[in-house]
Amino acid sequence: FNESDKMADKDKTQLAVIGGGPGGYAAAFHAADLGMDVTLIDVEANPGGTCLYRGCIPSKALLHVAKLITDAREAEEWGLTFAPPEMNLEKMRNRTRQVVDQMTGGLGQLCQARNITYERARASFLDPHTLALNYADGAKKRLAADSVIIATGSRPALFGPLIRSRRLMNSTNALHLEDIPGTLLVIGGGYIGLELGSVYAALGSAVTVAEMTDVLLPGGDRDLVVPLAHRLESRFHQIMLKTRVNTMQETDQGILVNLENEEIGKEDRLFDKVLISVGRKPNSRGLNLFEIGLEIDAQGFIPVDLQRRTAIPHIYAIGDVTGQPMLAHKASAEGKVAAENIAGRKAVFEPQAIPAVVFTDPEVAWAGITEKQAAAQGIAVAVARFPWAASGRASTMSRPEGLTKILCDPDTGQILGMGITGTNAGELISEGVLAIEMGAVVEDLDMTIHPHPTLSETVMESAAAVFGTSTHFYRPLKKK
Repeated sequence: FNESDKMADKDKTQLAVIGGGPGGYAAAFHAADLGMDVTLIDVEANPGGTCLYRGCIPSKALLHVAKLITDAREAEEWGLTFAPPEMNLEKMRNRTRQVVDQMTGGLGQLCQARNITYERARASFLDPHTLALNYADGAKKRLAADSVIIATGSRPALFGPLIRSRRLMNSTNALHLEDIPGTLLVIGGGYIGLELGSVYAALGSAVTVAEMTDVLLPGGDRDLVVPLAHRLESRFHQIMLKTRVNTMQETDQGILVNLENEEIGKEDRLFDKVLISVGRKPNSRGLNLFEIGLEIDAQGFIPVDLQRRTAIPHIYAIGDVTGQPMLAHKASAEGKVAAENIAGRKAVFEPQAIPAVVFTDPEVAWAGITEKQAAAQGIAVAVARFPWAASGRASTMSRPEGLTKILCDPDTGQILGMGITGTNAGELISEGVLAIEMGAVVEDLDMTIHPHPTLSETVMESAAAVFGTSTHFYRPLKKK
């Protein structure tokens, strides 16, 4: 915008939300429900953000495909033998696109039902109360707003020895399923790399994972990660820990990668494709934040207080752009808190537990404090574990590798954390989240009757294990 633009086409709104992802649309919807005039701004045709268009939803759709393939292969032990699946990649892509279109289209309808003005544009600040809207066709408009919520999300992080190559993928274009490479190197053993690696392995790729640290899923407790690591060892071609990627070079046959660790030294290996999944970076650039006096930290995150308010009182920020954990459900909860405050209500974002779920097979989930965190912070915890080998339901599913554990205060029994590895761990962890938020003690879970036979019983049994009274797992407490 410059002088020639004048002030033509200037609109006004009570609340402008920049970004239509799970944080942004949740904030906009809640603000509209509270009676506010809301404008939601995003570059896509409908709300949804990275989560729906390029992340959570399409990746889980492909993980569903991977599980169908794996379940069919493993049915042989039950006397069921299926022919090897025929891969129709175009149909997989189309079905995934249908899921995305259905969900994002539904969000668009919810925008209309709530009388939210939806602007398909890119937004940046002209001043603390005025946004510049730039449309794909070159049109421009100014939007005055009493309050603003920044919910611009994040993008895949780049990695050291980058090259320009169609054989190099990130977490976004890996979901396109252009083809199934014979060999695939996944750089990064975090949740994104393991989820996408699992998809490609099920579809037929020989997957190698290179992780710089000495464990997969560095943020999770080791006892939760071990069952997953053991299963992935049989699914992946190789898992290489404490491994550095020094260089990458494209050749006619693929990408030549120089790997280095203590076991192999420095070694060149050829891969058909390489997937870089080393984390995500906040989308805080391009908003003209510095020009309006709003600073970001060294990592690019926007500092906020417990109300999700920035250093400029009428401007709020939520979701990935504000820092870890970079999770869709955290962003949604923050969006509602910001909307409440803008509407004049009193609300703060101070959850006792934000669940994390890795949608591999088996799934890994945790909430509240972990053993790693407790040790680092000097917090005393009592830990009880219930192995799924003792679960009747897990046995009927041929999935005995799971584990459910509870961390509680050793004196009061208050539940401080929960971790689960196993089929549907992401569904089961919510009971732990509720228990932590309510300040429940382990007796509460132990005395809550769970249906039999279900995987949820493992939560009850792990609570009983705190007292050494788990029915299906005998491990008496040591006498003091």
